[in-house]
Amino acid sequence: MRQHKMAIQSGPATQAGTVRFIPLSYNQSDSQTSALRLVLTLRPEWEHTDGKIEFVRFTDGITNTLLKVVNKKPGLSSEEIDNEAVLLRAYGQGTDLIIDRERETQNHELLMRHKLAPELLARFHNGMLYRFIRGAVTSPADLRRQEIWRAVATRLAEWHAVVPCLPSSREALATEVNGGQEIGVPAPTPSKKDPALQAAIDNIAPGKPAPNVWTVMQKWIYALPSSTDAQISRQANLQKELTRLVKEFSNRPGLGTDSLVFAHCDLLSGNVIVQPKSSGITAAGEPKEIVGFIDYEYATPSPAAFDIANHFAEWGGFDCEHQLLPTKSQRKDFIREYIRSYFSFQRDNTGVDEEAEIQKLFDEVDVWRGIPGFYWGIWALIQATISQIDFDYASYAEVRLGEYWSWRADCDGSRAAAGKELPVREKRWAEE
Repeated sequence: MRQHKMAIQSGPATQAGTVRFIPLSYNQSDSQTSALRLVLTLRPEWEHTDGKIEFVRFTDGITNTLLKVVNKKPGLSSEEIDNEAVLLRAYGQGTDLIIDRERETQNHELLMRHKLAPELLARFHNGMLYRFIRGAVTSPADLRRQEIWRAVATRLAEWHAVVPCLPSSREALATEVNGGQEIGVPAPTPSKKDPALQAAIDNIAPGKPAPNVWTVMQKWIYALPSSTDAQISRQANLQKELTRLVKEFSNRPGLGTDSLVFAHCDLLSGNVIVQPKSSGITAAGEPKEIVGFIDYEYATPSPAAFDIANHFAEWGGFDCEHQLLPTKSQRKDFIREYIRSYFSFQRDNTGVDEEAEIQKLFDEVDVWRGIPGFYWGIWALIQATISQIDFDYASYAEVRLGEYWSWRADCDGSRAAAGKELPVREKRWAEE
């Protein structure tokens, strides 16, 4: 989640490990000056042209700051100006607590090698600069349009089928977290770089290479505020629930090596870009729309069913309009498009029973439907304490965690036993 952005798509790749580092920072209180200093360090020739440097701020995000920087040289068309434009993304305050920025850069470079990400031009102390390429950011309503969800299914299948899941070289945890005996970690941690703590995170799901979606959630739970009895109790409860989820879900069979694929894990509308249509005659059978994905800060090896269920949750947008989530038939159509694309990207797809794979993944996504609420609920509890952005993270956390508990209550029969009505989200999910 967690940022609406303008359009960028695939650009030329560079070799891994060669991304330039600029030893400067972006300053929100002195936005234009600090942004200009960064851009002119990257593009010093812009200072000596007769062009006018302009900034376009994209303000719909709830995590980061995003600026488009253009050099309006006389005589150039808007497309030619955009071809040289740069996007500046500055990280939200405190987000290093929940996002591994080194891993994000590795993700970006990995995707660039597969022509699935824009060119990363440079990093700086609290952000990055990358290439802008034209396109249109989608809205939640767009995600529900057939031509868009088909394109999303195709692109997501390519990510999952083509991009390898690479383990990170794990260094000691760089940020102090809040532990306690209730969750099996001394409180407070004796060191900001406690290797035992990193090992506890990496080993939450035995047998799965770290990092992965389970290690992300474990890190977040350790980072939850725990200064009051209520917070300590909630942290312990969520830890107990994560342990339960790992036991139930981490070894389920699925697509990919170790049942993990390289997952986006944040496929909301603002991260889906509709690419410009090429001129000329469209080949028969070619998708009407082609999309690209942006923002890789949460990308990590994950079960494909989690990534898909997480995307379906975003059909309802930030307001969590559960009545707009995909019905059974919509989910089946999406998964059919996904499976056909996934196996088309596989080098050896002989003997694949597509219909069986479609039904298998459909059932698996159904099983996973409650987990995204748990994932983003924990995330929002942390954001409620660290973010300076005007967004009601606390309420968002309650809604998303509520999705998880409602799913639990429906699965274990406690809702029916209590005579409670089926919640809107579960009711919508059950619709044909």
